[in-house]
Amino acid sequence: MFKIIPLTICVSSIREKVLKYTLNFEHDEGQHKARVFKSVLNIEKDNYILLENALKWAWEQAIRDNTLVIFQENQYGQKYRLNFSMGNQGKVAHVCSIWMHRVDEPCVRLVTCYVDI
Repeated sequence: MFKIIPLTICVSSIREKVLKYTLNFEHDEGQHKARVFKSVLNIEKDNYILLENALKWAWEQAIRDNTLVIFQENQYGQKYRLNFSMGNQGKVAHVCSIWMHRVDEPCVRLVTCYVDI
């Protein structure tokens, strides 16, 4: 069955997820991701915009290139895995991001992202 992939992302979901979870050294689960982003790419809350922009760019690029693939689907919606490379201060790393399009929402939300080491 043909699935229509929403073109828009909920930008506020990216900032919220990145600041409150992914780059949060005090979050029970996010702290591990925060340590890796800091050590591998020198990205932390102070320069979160680098990660936010990379996530937005990767989504837009995947839409443009038609490379998004649903990897999980249930009654709540579809999940997409989007892997991309990003760099900072001469370092490059592969980042894995998971996105969710809920059936009751018009846009896609960031679920999580991490450095894939």
